[in-house]
Amino acid sequence: MNVHFIAIGGAAMHNLAIALHNKGYQVTGSDDTIFEPSKSRLQAKGLLPEAFGWFPEKITSQLDAIVLGMHAKEDNPELLKAQELGLKIYSYPEFLYEQSKDKTRVVIGGSHGKTTITSMILHVMHYHDMEVDYMVGAQLEGFDVMVKLTDDNDFIVLEGDEYLSSPIDRRPKFHLYQPNIALLSGIAWDHINVFPTYENYVEQFQIFVDSIVKGGSITYNAEDPEVVRVVEASENTIRKLPYQTPEYTVEDGETLLETSEGELPIEVFGAHNLNNLAGAKWICQHMGIDEDDFYEAISTFKGASKRLEKIAVGKSSVAYKDFAHSPSKVEATTKAVKDQYPDRKLVACLELHTYSSLNAEFLKQYEGALDAADVAVVFYSPHAVEIKKLDEVTHEQIKQAFNREDLTIFTNPEDFKTDLFSRNLENSALLLMSSGNYGGLDFDEVKGLIE
Repeated sequence: MNVHFIAIGGAAMHNLAIALHNKGYQVTGSDDTIFEPSKSRLQAKGLLPEAFGWFPEKITSQLDAIVLGMHAKEDNPELLKAQELGLKIYSYPEFLYEQSKDKTRVVIGGSHGKTTITSMILHVMHYHDMEVDYMVGAQLEGFDVMVKLTDDNDFIVLEGDEYLSSPIDRRPKFHLYQPNIALLSGIAWDHINVFPTYENYVEQFQIFVDSIVKGGSITYNAEDPEVVRVVEASENTIRKLPYQTPEYTVEDGETLLETSEGELPIEVFGAHNLNNLAGAKWICQHMGIDEDDFYEAISTFKGASKRLEKIAVGKSSVAYKDFAHSPSKVEATTKAVKDQYPDRKLVACLELHTYSSLNAEFLKQYEGALDAADVAVVFYSPHAVEIKKLDEVTHEQIKQAFNREDLTIFTNPEDFKTDLFSRNLENSALLLMSSGNYGGLDFDEVKGLIE
């Protein structure tokens, strides 16, 4: 099968391209720019385009399928040529469904926790040598790729993102997978550039629950009132299976999970991650892993990349980085680190980097999000606000939004770095939350701060 990727360099797109190449497909692609690590990974497989740009001459009737990435525009020259030739054009999720329509599809949805839950499930499967196909949004320890597709495996585990499918398909990705087994971890308004109202955002999850195959199941977080409302209101003929945070204790910086066999030390921590673990356990049981085998495997799970990832540890201090950017994630992550290290000073740094977080109206959602921190720092780039064509955000607006008088705010990367590197982090926990890098911060240098 000959498949061409328009915008092959995206995080999801290049992983799918590699998965198809590994499956034996003929894969080509184009993009106007490709960053690391996509560039090196495509190059290693011989899939890196010879030149950056869009080349309509690459689009011929010999192609069996086009996969269109979100980075492309509706007037993309290659897309227009493909439409002119009447070629089959798939969005990323449509193509994944096409590859998995004869498998049992397990889809993990939710505003937060979906990458971690998907990663936990895959870790447990890998630990017990159970081969499954998958798509996950983070690089996992022990896994070479973020997408795996075969003809043989019975299950495919998919991280169900609510963001849009492609420039010409405005449906959220997770509406297209038609799960047999689904999970819903939480609903907290996000992506306001696409879902301008809370009601509009929640509606996408209602559609997701209704898209589950009849006779299938939804495992859902019973501690999230909106999730409960959405699931219980659905008239879809599916099994509805609630889960909640298990009992656990924290002793000397170690989290102990209560099980029927006694206390089990685990590597991940925080109430939100224990809640994620409970959801992952039920999904693994649906897939044939019994409870004891799940606990044995999950005790060795260290977390998904950039999700409460420990980057340095010293005698009296520790540093974590986390992808958290939406208000609910920031609040849960900050609280998790404080609960894990109650006797240490928590220095929490947040970069406002996404469209939603830099929107003056949406900022109000962050009230109280950093309250668990002893020292709270916010960094944002006025240039990023400009690029996203948003109204200017002032220091005063940010301070009011977080409702924290002692909040320190930086807009210059060098000033932020100078402040961070001048801090005494003895007997401290440092938490760096961002989907960016604070204007060029080298995380390896940060490790030198930890004693």
